Amino acid sequence: MAEILFLVHRAPWPPDRGDRIRSWHMFEALAKLAPVHVAALADNDADAEAARAKMAPLCASLSIEVRSASRPLALAQAVLHGEPVSNRLFRNAALARHVEALIAGGTITHIVAFSGQMAQYLPGTFDGPILMDFVDVDSAKFATYAAQDKRQPLHWVHAREARRLADYEAQVAARANASLFVSAAEAALFRGRSGLDDRRVQAVENGIDTEKFDPALAFEPVGQGEGPLAVFTGQMDYRPNIDAVRWFATDILPLVRRGHPQARFAIVGRAPTDEVKALAALPGLIVTGEVPDVRPWLAAADAVVAPLLLARGIQNKLLEAMAMARPVVASPAAAEGIDAEPGTHLLVADGAEAIAAAVGICFGDPARAAGMGQAARARMITRYGWDARLAPLGRLLGLAA
Repeated sequence: MAEILFLVHRAPWPPDRGDRIRSWHMFEALAKLAPVHVAALADNDADAEAARAKMAPLCASLSIEVRSASRPLALAQAVLHGEPVSNRLFRNAALARHVEALIAGGTITHIVAFSGQMAQYLPGTFDGPILMDFVDVDSAKFATYAAQDKRQPLHWVHAREARRLADYEAQVAARANASLFVSAAEAALFRGRSGLDDRRVQAVENGIDTEKFDPALAFEPVGQGEGPLAVFTGQMDYRPNIDAVRWFATDILPLVRRGHPQARFAIVGRAPTDEVKALAALPGLIVTGEVPDVRPWLAAADAVVAPLLLARGIQNKLLEAMAMARPVVASPAAAEGIDAEPGTHLLVADGAEAIAAAVGICFGDPARAAGMGQAARARMITRYGWDARLAPLGRLLGLAA
């Protein structure tokens, strides 16, 4: 009888951020194929306890360890041993011992590893099918960071990480039966880097729960006040999100307010950095911090914005907003990978003035904005259901659903 070991860099519950949304739905899909043993890390004790309470009854076995590696120590160890810093940050001896014991027990027939950092836990002696979900090409992300930071102290750290991760990703993919990425663009990029063909490197896109993200549901009113409201959602200690909201707040919103003087901008997401919190001092700015549910803020938005300068794969924040029938304004980087038609399902704009003009369209033409939102929701329903998106897992693992 088949049994699956699912290695996850962050315990999937609660599915309240992009990586956990994907890994949670992947866990649910795997559990339909065979019993699943989960070995995961968590960022803190609270996250670990929440995940244990939810997932323990659903798993064949569950081990969640809280990671505690500091970035300076991880960097020093990575340089000393010639490996990626990312791996050191997600290295945990207790979890490694647990995985070794599971494999030694002889019942594990398949392994699915979620995120490249978890490939270090793949036992060298395991000869069953291995499915590696990289999600994004992380090495390319760090290469972009390095290019952006040419005059900053972190430039050499990011440049080194890009090189080390690229080598490591290629080594892992060469061992795996198949490697997955969240979009066709990410998969094509990795095929070009690794030399592997489209049988070994495939796209399995993210989906969206359109019953949960449904504008017909009743939500508590939020964001009330004078003036149209633009909303950004996301993890607010994540650098691409920080860069995006800073750019919108300082360069784009003032342009929007020329035509809509009362326009407001809400930054909705957990763990805002001091830099993000400071933006609340600007005219029209709202920084919520963590909220129990992003849906009320999406429902309140006159436009949902994603002015990302750097984005990898498919942005869950856009799928959620489109499922909620909200008009979306996205940068080309944020919109890449989403199977939707610009101008019909969302507005794609490049540069501060173009983004400001697109937001102005949403604010100034409510009928057009509403029509675009309805078209977006219809697209999400027909194209992005989770069951359809994750259906290839059974075939890739050689397990019937």
